[in-house]
Amino acid sequence: MDFQAMYREKLRTAEEAVQIVKDGDWVDYSQACSFPQALDAALARRSGEVFDVKIRNAISMVPIATVEEDPHGSFTYNLWHCSALDRKYIDAGKAFHIPMLFRHCGAYYTKGYAPVNVAMITVAPMDAEGYFSYGLTNCATQEIIDAAEHIILEVNPSMPTVPGVTGHRIHIRDVDCVVESDLPVPTIQSPKATEVDRRIAEYIFPYVTSGCTLQLGIGGIPNSIGSMIAESDVRDLGMHTELMSDGYLDLYRAGKITNKYKKLHPGKGVFSICNGSRALYDFLDRNPEIVTAPMHWVNSPAVIRELDDFISINGCIAVDLFGQVSSESAGLRQISGTGGQVDFVTGAMEAEHGRAFLAMHSTYMDKTGALHSNILPHFTGGDIITTPRTQAPCIVTEYGMARLPGLPTWQRAEALIRIAHPDFREDLIRAAQQQKIWRRSNQR
Repeated sequence: MDFQAMYREKLRTAEEAVQIVKDGDWVDYSQACSFPQALDAALARRSGEVFDVKIRNAISMVPIATVEEDPHGSFTYNLWHCSALDRKYIDAGKAFHIPMLFRHCGAYYTKGYAPVNVAMITVAPMDAEGYFSYGLTNCATQEIIDAAEHIILEVNPSMPTVPGVTGHRIHIRDVDCVVESDLPVPTIQSPKATEVDRRIAEYIFPYVTSGCTLQLGIGGIPNSIGSMIAESDVRDLGMHTELMSDGYLDLYRAGKITNKYKKLHPGKGVFSICNGSRALYDFLDRNPEIVTAPMHWVNSPAVIRELDDFISINGCIAVDLFGQVSSESAGLRQISGTGGQVDFVTGAMEAEHGRAFLAMHSTYMDKTGALHSNILPHFTGGDIITTPRTQAPCIVTEYGMARLPGLPTWQRAEALIRIAHPDFREDLIRAAQQQKIWRRSNQR
């Protein structure tokens, strides 16, 4: 079969391709680096021509034309997970959050909860067998494609071809049309670690041992841990993560990740989504030592428990004295999303030698310069509880670590107050007394 002829037959301009979108449609952009920049811009130019078009995406990395260039209100933007740009859209009333657990994201499509009329997804160039790699975003892409009535691919030569376990590619015969784009796949700069980040990392680092498998979130704390690993004698680490960032690239370059002792896919690092630098994308292109897998598999607690010696390190925003964890909102303001935090906290607890750590700065400073504690008596301002107190793992600040599993309420309160900023400890003790979760102790 002549796949190139089939490709040419289905080739369209972006303006031609988006004509398939009708009033009331649900359009899916997949997530992160799969965002179809040329198609989004073409669809935005139909503002006022179509109405009530609902768009799904996650982790926007560049401005979204259908949000920023929609004078007629034709489009409604919906997000599975939020980036800094998405927070601005939500704050301005231009976007809406979709609550989810990442391991269930694909099931929302397969079970019909998330209908898809048109899927528009950026992919790598077609190979000799007629396949397009989903590249940096496996996630729930296959479930989106399977649910879609119409499929448009935005073919971009800067999207790397990444091998996969499953759900990592689509054939030319299965798409309605293709559009070519030379816009750079979006990149992000890894945040620099602060001195507070480094102090927090020092409490977690001793638990990272040779041969263990790591799941790292994004931010200064995971970057600090990565730097410590790179300079240590820890070796033969494994990678099993929902999101691959430049922190992993540094560990690969330092020879620390070999995946030698992983129980699942030994010799290969596994991720589901990637965003980071161009250097990271080039490293992944056709790299036989790394594979992508669907989020429903990567984030499954049943899979994670099989990895056995598993370490999960993620961030959070605030914790109350009961051990409830908020990682996605500040009061009513949406910051990010549940993502995979609950998935990995659950999986690490079920793994025989697994551990999960949620890290945060003990305080934050508001716009007036006033200092506030991130360890609270209790949540009252509409904060979204991401990890319930029944699953709260080890909480870490720059003042130490509170190991919460198995502790009664009074011990939780004591452990958390011990890692709070000293300026707030007396107030927290008084609050714990009022909440009947305090006893006479050596805390003072």
